[in-house]
Amino acid sequence: MSIGNSPEDNRPSVEEDDRPSIGHALQQARVGAGLTVDEVSSSTRVRIPIVHGIEEDDFSRCGGDVYARGHIRTLARAVGLDPEPLIERYDAEHGGRPSPTLAAPLFEAERIRPERRRPNWTAAMVAAIVVVVGFAGFTLFSDGRDTQVAEAPAPAESTPEKPGVTKPADPKPDPSDSAIAAVPKDKVTVKLSATHDKSWISAKSHNGKLLFDGTLLKGESKTFQDDERVDLILGNAGAIELFVNGKKVDGDFEMGGVERLSYTKGDPAAG
Repeated sequence: MSIGNSPEDNRPSVEEDDRPSIGHALQQARVGAGLTVDEVSSSTRVRIPIVHGIEEDDFSRCGGDVYARGHIRTLARAVGLDPEPLIERYDAEHGGRPSPTLAAPLFEAERIRPERRRPNWTAAMVAAIVVVVGFAGFTLFSDGRDTQVAEAPAPAESTPEKPGVTKPADPKPDPSDSAIAAVPKDKVTVKLSATHDKSWISAKSHNGKLLFDGTLLKGESKTFQDDERVDLILGNAGAIELFVNGKKVDGDFEMGGVERLSYTKGDPAAG
């Protein structure tokens, strides 16, 4: 006797989540920002094999859930993503955060109430007697003395000082609109300010030395100097206000765009 399919077998399956995976989302954001795996690894200090593994949704190289969450958060910020939704998705797919261990209940020992002290009437009486005797002796001593009123000396007549010529204080110079205005002529000076939004910044000297690599939050500024040249990579370049050698550079930068720039001494010119 054959057993037919139950009605439950004909129920529609639960619609699968069509969102990109954690690794795919990070990879898409990195490519959209115009960054290579080497550049992301250099800016985040996350090793290249781990970056490749995370982008392939392989978290076995991370060394545990705690490190995996930290790497996801670091990589998301480097490519301009909000890390919290990715962390929540990681917790949902990998068992969530470990629940804290409940501490054993502490039993507070019953406090022994101290007995109320009775007022020390003997000490109070002795103190009152001392006060009365002292006041009586002071009164008798004061009556036996002749009261002499000392005449106060007349106040010395003060000689008015001749008004001197007060030297006016040196006027303080008005603060300039930009502290970068007075820059040394023998160096190249670059100032970056995130005025509209946060931006990922990488700055190197002429010999390839890394001056800064990280995220510049809205309202923050960074200044870099070198003897010959400063090389820049700007992620979300439209959010940046740029000053080079004391002069504002009005670049046609787009929000979300990536710009690679080089500046030397003298008038600024994009390289």
